[in-house]
Amino acid sequence: MPTLTELVRSHTDLDDQDVAWLQLLQADWQIIADLSFADLVLWLPDREEKGYWAAGQMRPTTGPTAYVDDVIGTFVPVGRRPLIDAAYAQGRLVREGDPEWRDDVPVRVETIPVRRGGRVIAVVARNTNLLGVRTPSRLELSYLQSAADLTQMIAHGYFPATGQRSDHADSPRVGDGFLRVDATGRVEYASPNALSVYRRLGLAGDLAGVSLADLTRDLVPPRRRPDEETLSAVLGGRAYRDTEIGTDTVSLIVRSIPLRPQGDHIGALILVRDVTDLRRRDRELVTKDATIREIHHRVKNNLQTVAALLRLQARRMDSESARLALEEAVRRVGSIAIVHETLSQSVEEHVDFDDIMDPLGRMVTDVSALGSRVRVVRDGSFGVLSSDMATALAMVLTEVMQNAVEHGYDGHDPDVAGEIRITVRRLVGRLHVSVDDDGRGLPPGFDLDSSTNLGLSIVRTLVESELDGQLELGPGPSGVGTRAALDIPLE
Repeated sequence: MPTLTELVRSHTDLDDQDVAWLQLLQADWQIIADLSFADLVLWLPDREEKGYWAAGQMRPTTGPTAYVDDVIGTFVPVGRRPLIDAAYAQGRLVREGDPEWRDDVPVRVETIPVRRGGRVIAVVARNTNLLGVRTPSRLELSYLQSAADLTQMIAHGYFPATGQRSDHADSPRVGDGFLRVDATGRVEYASPNALSVYRRLGLAGDLAGVSLADLTRDLVPPRRRPDEETLSAVLGGRAYRDTEIGTDTVSLIVRSIPLRPQGDHIGALILVRDVTDLRRRDRELVTKDATIREIHHRVKNNLQTVAALLRLQARRMDSESARLALEEAVRRVGSIAIVHETLSQSVEEHVDFDDIMDPLGRMVTDVSALGSRVRVVRDGSFGVLSSDMATALAMVLTEVMQNAVEHGYDGHDPDVAGEIRITVRRLVGRLHVSVDDDGRGLPPGFDLDSSTNLGLSIVRTLVESELDGQLELGPGPSGVGTRAALDIPLE
């Protein structure tokens, strides 16, 4: 399905400012669809003036849809939909005509010119499924009147407003709680849901006729409400924005949409939403994140303690083979500690593995007797990986680099610096990593499958079992040194 920007670039002469205006409209048009009990379709004029392209569609949550299928990307030639032609050419709302029949459903169509800077840049078609129409209640009449005011504002270029967008996750919707206030900020109508929201704040009476800003000041303690200017502007219906208020037990988001269908301010729509449960879950998540980070921090400290004890033990060993085995264990523990150190600084259980890989390279060369003659270079980015994948991959790369340092450069010319190059590519959902060194290469007759080297056994087990990947070990691409190649599926 094409996007608004793609359709604009392909078929219209609208500029970037026009697109930004239409995007602001689409950010708020769920409100208009719900107030209208109708589907909205955004039609853009073709650059060759041959017709109109459907660039956006919104269904109501308050009534039945008038469209079974999506229409975005479809083209309507001039003359096929006279109401769209009239709204675009004359710059006025068009409501004339008999209902259209779609799939045995009568649909009333109204067209609204979208005006920006004195010119019409698009048309919104409002399509009402008449099978859902019944004798309107006071709530529905208030909805429809508010929808009529907003459509007038679109036609005159007063809506959308260049304020906060309302398409973020916790923004209030019409069904959450709807109030209409007059030009002085007094409540003309409050939906049952809005009344229930204010009852949770401590309201004992009714909302009709009261000043919403004054009432809120009485119900909400100063520490749980915004500054006086914001409170008066939003709850008085004078500013196009939202704010959060509440008590120690209740949290609300309040959104204000001023109404000025003919240019003069006549009042506002106030939408309210009880977000108490959302805020409680937010606090729980923050606490959980902090706890997880603290656990990673403690695991890192414990691993560093284990590494220090192993290092002390290695210094006391008379057997050279035992000392080397303990030093290898120190490096393995250290590689896991680096992963947990990075996770302790992350909000999520995913890490940028580049922040782990670079310290690993320094650790391997720093602790090796030959490390001062070898440098590790990374080409490419690992990107973000899960903690489980990062831990296994860190151990794999530590072992591979350690083998390269200790075996590839044993007897290497001390005056010539060696290089281990880590090349990383993310391709088609897989992570390809090659570790190339310019050392002396593999011994004659080497076979990975029959190798008894503990480090290589660890590497194979981790790659095949933990990472579900493949490992290849062979000569370097130019015939010099050794290449270890990893092919690992990404999550």
